[in-house]
Amino acid sequence: MAEVRNCPTCGGMFNYTGLRDVCGTCAQAEEQMYETVYRFLRKRENRAANIDRIVEVTGVTQELLHRWVRKGRLQPALFPNLGYPCDKCGALTSTGKICAKCTDEIQSDLRTFDAAQELREAIKAQERGTYYAQKDR
Repeated sequence: MAEVRNCPTCGGMFNYTGLRDVCGTCAQAEEQMYETVYRFLRKRENRAANIDRIVEVTGVTQELLHRWVRKGRLQPALFPNLGYPCDKCGALTSTGKICAKCTDEIQSDLRTFDAAQELREAIKAQERGTYYAQKDR
């Protein structure tokens, strides 16, 4: 079921159905900007262009480029200098929500936490004493 929302670009109202995040007018404008960017990147000399160069030449915002890369409309496999910011540190990444460095850091922290938890459990088990009764012979 559609809900009424304000367009984040122009502020106008539109029926949000889950397909687009902006109103129809802004969606058409974004599609025209996408065509401009894609035509620019299809040229052999522009395939290695970085985001700043694309913004400078085409006039498209960085946020829009990041959204297109995140959605898969512009693929980093074809255009190697494209990406979107990592949710943790802001470095450019092309897969997932966080970059490889942050992923490794989180995994390292998890391994450290697991090792510390195992050590605490071992100490707790060791502190629990067992007493044996001896029979008199």
